[in-house]
Amino acid sequence: MPGTGVLLLSCPDQRGVVASVAEFIASNNGNIVHAEQHTDEVEHVFFQRVEFELEGFGVGRDDILTAFSPVASKFDMSVDLRFTDVKPRIAIMASKQPHCLFDLLTRWRAGELPADVVGVIDNHPDHADLVEHMGVPYFHLPVSPGAKEQQESEVLDTLASLGVDLVVLARYMQILSPRIVDAYRSRIINIHHSFLPAFIGANPYRQAHDRGVKLIGATAHYVTEELDEGPILDQEVSRVTHRDSVAELTRKGRDLETIVLARAVRAHLEHRVLVYGRKTVVFG
Repeated sequence: MPGTGVLLLSCPDQRGVVASVAEFIASNNGNIVHAEQHTDEVEHVFFQRVEFELEGFGVGRDDILTAFSPVASKFDMSVDLRFTDVKPRIAIMASKQPHCLFDLLTRWRAGELPADVVGVIDNHPDHADLVEHMGVPYFHLPVSPGAKEQQESEVLDTLASLGVDLVVLARYMQILSPRIVDAYRSRIINIHHSFLPAFIGANPYRQAHDRGVKLIGATAHYVTEELDEGPILDQEVSRVTHRDSVAELTRKGRDLETIVLARAVRAHLEHRVLVYGRKTVVFG
C-alpha cells in the first residue's frame, strides 16, 4: 500500500490558510488522515502539519509541490513535503559512553524507529563487536592530536558515501566544525545533560552533587554553530535528593538521555518537527 504524504507548512497568520490547504487535498481526490496546527501569538506565525493518503491522489509525488505552489504563493508560505514510506538513512556517531548508542540500535532493531541505520562512526574502537553484531557497518575514525580537520574530512566522506539523511550524536564527545553543521543543517541531533550552562566540562554529575541539585535532566536539540544552543527537540527532568550519590545521579541522567534522544529522533523521523528561528514546533 502507498504511504502518506506530509506537508509541513509555516506562514504569516491569516484567514483562509486551513481551508485552502484542505481544499487543495480534497480537489485532488485526497484524504487527510491527520492534521495539527499551531499559531505563535507573539510572532503571528501559523504552523501546520497535514498528513494525507497518497493512494488515488490526483497528482504524482514529484509534482505535488508544483501543484501546491499557488497556495504557497498566496499565503507567503514555506513548505516541506515528506513521504512516510521513504525511510531516512541514519548514521550514529559515538565515543566511549555506550548507553545512547545501544538504546538507539535496540529500538531500531525492534522496529521502533522508521529509518535505516546505515552506519556507526566512532572515534574510539570500543563498540565495534556489538555494532557489527547488530548488522550495522562500523567506522572507527579516531581523532589524533593535531589531525581533527583530517578526521572531519573522513567523517564527511563517510556520511556522503552512505547517503545519510540524519546524523545522531549518541554522546559523541567531539565538537563539530561549521563545515559539518552546514552540510547537515537541521539534520544533526545531539543529547546532553540539562544543567548547561552550569556544570560545564568533566564530571557534571559530581559538580551537581556537590551543589545539592534537586533536579537533573536531559536535552536533545539540533546542532548549530553555537555549542549546545541549537533548537530544542525534547527535554525531560527527574527529581533527586540529598540521598542520591554521584553514581545514582549519573545512572538517572543516563536513563533520561536515552529516553529523550529516542523521542527526539522519532519526532524527526516521523516528520513532526518544524524549525522556526531558534525554536522548534514539535507536533504530537
